[in-house]
Parts: sequence; structure tokens; C-alpha cells
Amino acid sequence: MDSITRLIVSLDWGDEQQEVGELVFQDRKIFYKYYPDFIDYGLEISPFKLPLSQEILQPDTMVFDGLFGVFFDSLPDGWGRLLIDRMLISRGIGLDSISALDRLAIVGKDGMGSLSYKPAKGPVEKISLNYDLDEIAEASRRIYEGESSKLLDHLVEIGGSSGGARPKIFVGYNSGSDQLIYGETKLPKGFEDWIIKFPSSSDPEDIAMIEFSYYKMALEAGLEMSECRLFRGASGRFYFGTKRFDRFNGHRRHLHSASGLLHDNFRLSNLDYGHLMDAAFRLENSVEAYQKVLRLAAFNVFSHNRDDHSKNFSFLMDKKGTWKLAPVYDLTFSYSSHGFHSTTVNGEGKNPGSKQLLELADIFGLKDGKKIIEQVKESIVQWGEFANETGVGSSSKKQISIALNKLIKE
Repeated sequence: MDSITRLIVSLDWGDEQQEVGELVFQDRKIFYKYYPDFIDYGLEISPFKLPLSQEILQPDTMVFDGLFGVFFDSLPDGWGRLLIDRMLISRGIGLDSISALDRLAIVGKDGMGSLSYKPAKGPVEKISLNYDLDEIAEASRRIYEGESSKLLDHLVEIGGSSGGARPKIFVGYNSGSDQLIYGETKLPKGFEDWIIKFPSSSDPEDIAMIEFSYYKMALEAGLEMSECRLFRGASGRFYFGTKRFDRFNGHRRHLHSASGLLHDNFRLSNLDYGHLMDAAFRLENSVEAYQKVLRLAAFNVFSHNRDDHSKNFSFLMDKKGTWKLAPVYDLTFSYSSHGFHSTTVNGEGKNPGSKQLLELADIFGLKDGKKIIEQVKESIVQWGEFANETGVGSSSKKQISIALNKLIKE
């Protein structure tokens, strides 16, 4: 694969494209330049770290492989990066010869959000895929554990641009006919863009049901979350799925993670929910932004979701330049690698609770902070009911109940 030294960056809204600027790889550094016409248009794709400018720009950090965070957000991590790496190695391409621009060229127009990159060098041709979810899950498990699989190229096609550690695929889903299709960029009428997750080797057998219960619990807590459901394989096994919020009716939205927006290294994060509240307010220019982040912080604290790193919070921008906090995602019972919350609550990461949440509410002038916290706690109390509805196993239900009861009674 010839190395890429120049990429044109565009916003692909689905019904139209806007060329934004250029990325150039030179002297082992990556430079970026906005196009004058895009500057005149006035959209800010990353207002904090990459404001509109006529200058040739470089990021203030090397955390993102020499890229600005907004472009790094387009790259797959975790599962998606693993798939791409395996595909490259299988074709005799050394990973040390692949630059960040090469990886963006592989993503092309298939990344999350609306940013696209050309010239694109997609990894595979579009392939018709007719495997059952159980077969895809088994192939994902083999690759995750270091084995080979004949489905590698297929999985790259339908999951190679994804983020997060757990295996997942992008599908089209028709709720009327309960039909799934794979590998289609432009979906037929009646189909919507969904993501289906598969368990990793460290997940409990009922992880899909646990995450679906958390979805129901989050809605009860007043959080905005994209529609979720359980998909059933031929064996009867269930898999968790969620509708994509960066795609709708053939249109696309610009997606920017808190990590990329604030140049926070999500693997060694220094983010606090206070930083997130401030960023949300600056983008939305509304006190409601404070309320939404506080509600999410309270949910993550009392539901024992400690893998709350800065890649698990995102913002959306439409073609008019209007920003809003994205629907919440990746909510489940979890630990971080070090046992603390990945995002601190007013400086507390080990055992945050109502005290720190109320301090945040006070700092940002929220008078209804206590009410928000109590509403979230009331939803957590109902964990057992949601677990019964979704078929969570008795062992998982009991383990999680003990942990949640301890948290909400602090």
C-alpha cells in the first residue's frame, strides 16, 4: 500500500458534501490547513482545539498520533483497530509503515460521524454477507483471542471503523420485517443504521441483557439514549443492539468525542465531570447542558459504570453548526482498569457520591441538583425489575444488586 502524504477532509452530510481542508504528512509531522471557502462558511468542526484559521496548523499534543482530536475521532480504536491491523498483517503490510493518514484513508467515508477523507483506500471490496449473528460472534471471538478467521475481511467491512473494546458490527435493520442487512452504505427504504455488540471473553454470558437493563434504567432516570433492543441469533443467544445517532434517514451528523474535543487522553484521562459540564454549556449555550451532564454523572456513579472515560461522551453538530450533547451510550455495570471512575466527580474518582455531585451542582449554579440526583437514585432502585424483564441471570442480578444498593445508600 503506497503511503498517503495528503488527504482532503470533507463533511459528508449524506445529501451534500463540503470540503473542509487538507491534512499533509511532511517531515514525519502532520499539518492541517482549512480551505478559505470553508472558513467563509463559518462552521466550527472543533471549536476549542481547531478554531477556524488561515494558518497552517499543528496540534498541541502528540496523544492523537500527530492528529488533531477531531480527526483522531474518525479512527477506529479497540476492536476496529484490531481488525484493521489483522487485515494489514494478513496482506504482508508492516504496521510500522502505516501512518495516521494511511489509517484515515482506509476509513475513507465510512467512519463515525460525517467527516470523510480522500483519496480513500478502503480495505476491502463490498461483500455480500449472509451469516447468522452467532457465526459472526464466534468469528469475532476467535479474532479477539488471537486466532484466524475466514470472516476477517467481512468483519473489517462491517466493523472496521468502530470504536470501543467489545466486538461490534454496523448493520441495517428493518423493524417491520425484523430483517438485518450487512455492508450496505446506502440502506434500502425501511432500514435504519444500527450497531450490534458481541461479548468479549471477559464478559458474563448475559452481558447483552445487563446492558439492555441499563438502557431501560437510564430512560427511567431521565437520560436521552438512542433506541436499543436485543437481537436473537439462531441458537437463541441474545446480542445487544443500538440505533446509530450519527445516521438518520440517509443523513449524517458530525460527531466529536469529549476526548477529541478537549484533547484528553482517554487512556490516562484528566477529565472531570466539571470539565464536561463546562464544555457542554459552551457548545449548547444553555443551562440545560449542565443538567444533562450532572444527570449522566449521577447515573454513572450510582449504577457503578466506572468505565466512564472521555471517549464515552460525545457531541453532535448539524449542518447549521448547532451543537448538542449526544445521546448517552455504553452504559453498563463496569470497572475501569484501575477500579476508579475514569472521569472524576469534583476531583473524586475512588468513591464519589451525592456529596461530590451536589458540590458540582453548586459550582455551576444548579438549584435542582438534589432533585436530579434523587430521580436517578429512584431509577437505580428498580434494577431488579428491569433485570427480571430482560432475563438477566440470577448470579449477575444478585452481584449487581449488592453493589448498587451500597452506592445508593451512601
